[in-house]
Amino acid sequence: DKIDPDAIISMPTFLYHLLQEGAVKGSKWKNLKRLVLGGEKVPNGMRRKLKALCAEMGAKEVAIMSTYGFTEAKIAWTECMPPDGEAPSGFHAYPDMAFVEVIDPKTGERVPDGQPGEIVVTPLDARGTVVLRYRTGDLIEHGITYEPCPYCGRTCPRLLGKISRVSDIKSLNIGKLKGTLVEFNRLENILDDTDGLGAWQIELKKRNDDPLESDQVIVHAVPINGASRETEALRRKIDERFHQVTEFRPNDVILHDWEEMRRLQGVGKELKEKKVVDHRPVET
Repeated sequence: DKIDPDAIISMPTFLYHLLQEGAVKGSKWKNLKRLVLGGEKVPNGMRRKLKALCAEMGAKEVAIMSTYGFTEAKIAWTECMPPDGEAPSGFHAYPDMAFVEVIDPKTGERVPDGQPGEIVVTPLDARGTVVLRYRTGDLIEHGITYEPCPYCGRTCPRLLGKISRVSDIKSLNIGKLKGTLVEFNRLENILDDTDGLGAWQIELKKRNDDPLESDQVIVHAVPINGASRETEALRRKIDERFHQVTEFRPNDVILHDWEEMRRLQGVGKELKEKKVVDHRPVET
């Protein structure tokens, strides 16, 4: 409040909680013009929520830029700032600093430009520990392109589409659906894009905490405005949207207040907000 910043660099989910707190307390950050986000994915639903909170705090025209990076690359790439209302044009990489490839995660072979695959990076201008063809475990939705950016005109390589982790895909044993593969990256986008849903966490557990029993999926959620009369409607909406991207519905949808949700997600304690937690006991 004292600084009244022009820009904020942050992890998106932690910034979301900060803005929620500021909006509740009546803070006004009228000078805020840009949010630079990193460390986590930034679904379109999250972008809309951040912009709405900024507008509520007096910043009517806030631009949002997402970045992509990891420790081994010793660099982060950013999106080009798109015109208002336009979709991002991808993460701009720079060939004099790193050689970026997209490969088939099963074969290790490079895929054609514009095809999905795993991001592989060889830093060219790093210092200290250097890696060669480092496999990130990150999957890029629409691969890599060398076409000029439609917004800035640069001809540097661009990574296109959503980025997800290989570890976002988990195998679940849901009743008769044994070995069902669930892509939690898609679920994250669906849930963040759900109207009326403020924050959420997916908990995986075993029925009766028995390692040999079937898996259970619990969705913890908080209405965007805290306590709401539309709690049952929100439960049904989460249930339906969850079912859109999986072969099953969650075992339960539990609604919380903001304080409890922040405790569950580890806001202020964890390095990253815990959006998916796996409490399934390990078979011995």
